[in-house]
Amino acid sequence: MGASMSGMKSGLRSGVRSGWRSGLRSGLTRAGGDALLRRSPAQVWFARRARVRLAVLGYHGISDPQRFADQLDRLRRTARPVSLDDVEDAIARRRALPERAVLLTFDDGERSILEHGLPLLKERGIPGVAYVVASVLGTDTPFWWHEVEHHVFAGARVAGEPERTASGWLGHLKSIPHRERLALLARLREGRKPLLTPQLTAAELGVLESGGVRVEHHSLTHPLLDRCPDDVVRAEIVDAHERLTAVLGRAPRSFAYPNGNWDARAEQLLTDLDYRTAFLFDHRLGPRLPEHPLRISRLRVGSNTGPDRFATIVSGLHPAVHALRGGR
Repeated sequence: MGASMSGMKSGLRSGVRSGWRSGLRSGLTRAGGDALLRRSPAQVWFARRARVRLAVLGYHGISDPQRFADQLDRLRRTARPVSLDDVEDAIARRRALPERAVLLTFDDGERSILEHGLPLLKERGIPGVAYVVASVLGTDTPFWWHEVEHHVFAGARVAGEPERTASGWLGHLKSIPHRERLALLARLREGRKPLLTPQLTAAELGVLESGGVRVEHHSLTHPLLDRCPDDVVRAEIVDAHERLTAVLGRAPRSFAYPNGNWDARAEQLLTDLDYRTAFLFDHRLGPRLPEHPLRISRLRVGSNTGPDRFATIVSGLHPAVHALRGGR
């Protein structure tokens, strides 16, 4: 680590501890704090550093199309949007991507990617990648975390379990072994009217791909792979790979770890299946030439992220401060 980077980190730590300009420590969740951070000297330094980094933006659905359009317009002005093909080619040739390279990824396969995201991306000629959950394609089956939120908001309780908010339930379910999670999900559903959510179809995956959004692998059911036994990890990788191969007419070659939880067993299966890339969800800015193709860092961002925070996320400043404050 160079002296300049060490000095910057030291300064950021000092700033966080002292409440630098009253916003760095507690104001990152407020618009004023984001504006302060964006206008800080640190943003200038990080923006320069970001020129030789790869910013992989990790979205989910598109809840705010107008703000998402503004984000895309900013990227066209200030960055170099690249495709997953470009990233794979750079890795294969061991040649770094262009300066200010940015790749857009979308996890889960929410319909809003097709309905709101695709038109905006096509209009601007910006490519993307959609990582889809294979088991729900062409069904009315909701994503399990949406189902939890729905049932908890509707008053669902589980005997013997403490009362939790929806976010509390999600945090708990992500922390326990796989089969315990499934058992608690079943108990949350008891006596409840099923939640129905139309999912993307095979034909719609083709629409995404023809529009420049490549479709890739995000597991079979979206468990926490590091909480799963060996047989479940294999099924989540291999069975979903086979399903997607049949649907897409080609084998998927890229993977996004559900919830960003890396797992060594999953990585070995991906290696055996000749996957070229796999992505974490660790809120980090990586090098222009990824050092480990099956553990590529991504930045957490949403379509509703404001312009000040968006700028500091892409520069790497927000992730750096987030890490210094103990975020993961």
